[in-house]
Amino acid sequence: MMANDNIQRKPAGTNRAAGKYLTFNLQAESYGIDVLKVREIIRLTSITTVPQMPAHIRGVINLRGKIIPVMDLRLRFDFATTNTEQNCIVVVQVKLPDGKTTQMGLIVDGVEEVINIAENDIEETPSFGGQICTDYIIGIAKVKGLVKTLLDIDGIVGADTLKSIRAITAAPAATAK
Repeated sequence: MMANDNIQRKPAGTNRAAGKYLTFNLQAESYGIDVLKVREIIRLTSITTVPQMPAHIRGVINLRGKIIPVMDLRLRFDFATTNTEQNCIVVVQVKLPDGKTTQMGLIVDGVEEVINIAENDIEETPSFGGQICTDYIIGIAKVKGLVKTLLDIDGIVGADTLKSIRAITAAPAATAK
């Protein structure tokens, strides 16, 4: 098997998407990520800016002595920014292209719940046309009459962002004060 096998989730069908998800709000919509990727949920804290990062990388936080890069999902999805007082950070484990993992914080509007989503409640990602990339969407779930977009967190981060993260985490701890 090649290292890229995990990226090809869609052709294998939706059966791999069933399971437990942490759901959260972003721009008044509901999203879900695999609960096994979640390490912890913390309040929004002071973020140290790192120069020359993409706009959606807000900087780093010092979480119990460990430097964690922080991505603003609103900016990553090209949504409008909002009042940051209600936001929180979901710390997730992200898989790097070389197979190693690193922790990353995701700024979201608010956390909802952990839910179990059955295979028959998940639809494949609809086609939005050739110009719109939906590779980071695992599927669309129907839960209690609501629609929740299920996200592949490794796909959201992307290779360019992962290069930036590596630069941050490789830097000396003096970067975050």
